[in-house]
Amino acid sequence: MQSSGIDVLRALAIGSQALGLALIITLETVMGNAARPWQGWVLAAMLAVALSIALARLYRRNRQRKAADARRARLDETGADDA
Repeated sequence: MQSSGIDVLRALAIGSQALGLALIITLETVMGNAARPWQGWVLAAMLAVALSIALARLYRRNRQRKAADARRARLDETGADDA
């Protein structure tokens, strides 16, 4: 996923927060004080997306750590047989 140098989850997090902020400002500009409930929903959606991305990053990091541990264990086994 990260072979091209771009962290997709980080880009998604930044993009979703930027979009949410722009939407909150646009709602305030267009609707005035009537935008408050809509802004609350946008904020709640932003938090939900941020939490989802954080969980996905945690899952990916743990999966990579387990794969690295498994590779290390295989190398240790093959190295122990040679000694």
